Amino acid sequence: MLQIVERNKNHIADLQRIFLEVRQKTFYWVDTKNYNLTDFDHQTEAEFILVALVDDKVVGFISFWLPGNFIHHFYIDEEYQQRKIGAKLLEQAIQIMKTPITLKCLEKNTRAVEFYKNKGFVVTERGVSDHGEYLLFTLH
Repeated sequence: MLQIVERNKNHIADLQRIFLEVRQKTFYWVDTKNYNLTDFDHQTEAEFILVALVDDKVVGFISFWLPGNFIHHFYIDEEYQQRKIGAKLLEQAIQIMKTPITLKCLEKNTRAVEFYKNKGFVVTERGVSDHGEYLLFTLH
């Protein structure tokens, strides 16, 4: 059974693992050898985090910066992808934030690009980061 809950300290180790593993697999074009478990802690500091639980197991999360209505990180454990868990997490996050909601997505992350387009986000800007070209998506 899927539950969406606010992060608590008992979730941290699983969130760190998901953040590390999914980034390493997703961003195949980036040198990820310097990625580590504690990246989660400093990259989500002061962010609101919703956690997806399946039968009480942490399987994904979405983190966002509420003052800017900006989705910063959004990862689902590889074993649980393609099960609409991301869609449920996004729906919950949208209910908490105010529109317009923005996020950046690397263009090479084609599955994520399609996901956001299918959820009504539109590309409002393009740019270049250390990891490649990105799209700024906005949901009004």
